[in-house]
Amino acid sequence: MNMQPKTKTLLQKENNFSEWYNEILKRAEILDVRYPVKGVYVWYPYGYKLRNLIYTILRSLMDKEHKETLFPLLIPKEELMKEREHIKGFEEEVFWVTKGGSTELDIPLALRPTSETAIYPVFKVWIRSHRDLPLRIYQIVNTFRYETRHTRPLIRLREITSFKEAHTAHADRADAEEQVKKAVALYKKFFDELAIPYVITKRPEWDKFPGAEYSIAFDTLMPDGKTMQIATIHLLGESFARTFDIQYEDKDGSLKYVNQTCYGISERCIAAVISVHGDDHGLMLPPEVAPIQVVIVPIIYSSKGKNAEGEESGVKEVEKVCLAVYEKLKKAGIRAFFDNSVDRPGAKYYRWEMKGVPLRIEVGPRDVRDNRCECVRRDDFSRMRVPLSEVVSKVKGTLNEIHDCIAKRAKEIFFANIYKTEGYEAGKGEEEMKELSTKAAHGIVSIFLCGSQRCGQEVEEHLGVSVLGEAIYDDGNENREGGKSEGKCMICSRKAKRVYVARAY
Repeated sequence: MNMQPKTKTLLQKENNFSEWYNEILKRAEILDVRYPVKGVYVWYPYGYKLRNLIYTILRSLMDKEHKETLFPLLIPKEELMKEREHIKGFEEEVFWVTKGGSTELDIPLALRPTSETAIYPVFKVWIRSHRDLPLRIYQIVNTFRYETRHTRPLIRLREITSFKEAHTAHADRADAEEQVKKAVALYKKFFDELAIPYVITKRPEWDKFPGAEYSIAFDTLMPDGKTMQIATIHLLGESFARTFDIQYEDKDGSLKYVNQTCYGISERCIAAVISVHGDDHGLMLPPEVAPIQVVIVPIIYSSKGKNAEGEESGVKEVEKVCLAVYEKLKKAGIRAFFDNSVDRPGAKYYRWEMKGVPLRIEVGPRDVRDNRCECVRRDDFSRMRVPLSEVVSKVKGTLNEIHDCIAKRAKEIFFANIYKTEGYEAGKGEEEMKELSTKAAHGIVSIFLCGSQRCGQEVEEHLGVSVLGEAIYDDGNENREGGKSEGKCMICSRKAKRVYVARAY
């Protein structure tokens, strides 16, 4: 009973991430990709529970200062096209509804690619006075984008089923910029609770959100060495307010335009949890978001007919203890599951390891006699014997330890793959560029780059990367890795700031 059984492993995560990822979604029952529309997927119940637990954390953080709302899915073309600078970033991705039954619509309707043009005409009605400000709302909705590139479940979709977008309006720019800082702090807390490491960057001018004054993004690192953008925050200033005529009467009676922000997170946060923490055995879920936090497995051996009466009695005793443990954990608010199926223990181990259950409790005849159970951690497969009288407290403590260990491991891997350079300057030879390119193939590289798009594009072409943007942290100025924050641009030698570059999804 104390031997860890050998279980089947998946394709190796590090060597074949793409196949590993798709296999995980299927075997762990997260998404069913067999829906007959490209880029559109079906949530399994287990995956949907994982999604809801993750978004419960997000809602709890948002609800402290924002109010949840719901705006329509359909946006009239005339409203969508009002903000030309904004829509040009999405115009090739819009799904259009042009008929109602067999009747041509007078005004085509767009399935929202994002909701600024749906929400801001209503803001114009809601906001009249300085007393209406600040206004902070959010919604979690489906959004649609006609992706022509290779789609990937949870990462690049045509239907995003869980897009959280927040929209705020303020009396002045200073208050709006303060809201940007609050959004950064909120997202940091969210991803810390998911044990997802990240870098925060100010996106380059040529890659900011259409219509924004500037954009800030969170990026994490996937197992294949590519970065994935997992959250964005935008200072919109007065641009949308002027387009949609969102004004308020100030205390002195004058009319002023509001200053706005918006920020969003999609189900990429779920893809990050799966990808960053999973291993060759399957999912490895932080306990707070695991649909099942503890699975209880009875260990019963068959004597093949010998002493059947005694064996049946022993089975009942084991199951009785398992059920008692289950009830204790459930009463304590722990999401537990008693697996009393007819499968062999090894098959159960495989199934629940695949689904990322953080802790397994085993109970066999010897455990019943000794009034104990055995706990097995998913993160390192270590075992410990626990008296039944202490099972609730030990489980709670162990779940906290598992979260901390998962977070520590993820951070160590993440920061081991951030490469800081100090001395690359204009005119360096092919060997130096090749070295940078090799590093960028495995992680994030920080270099000095000026703000010109020409220099940025040259770096992207030479290194095969995307410029993520200026490295910022906390107050917007501190570089997490330390070292010089300013230097000479590696392309043109002009004054430059430290920026991150990487291959990106």
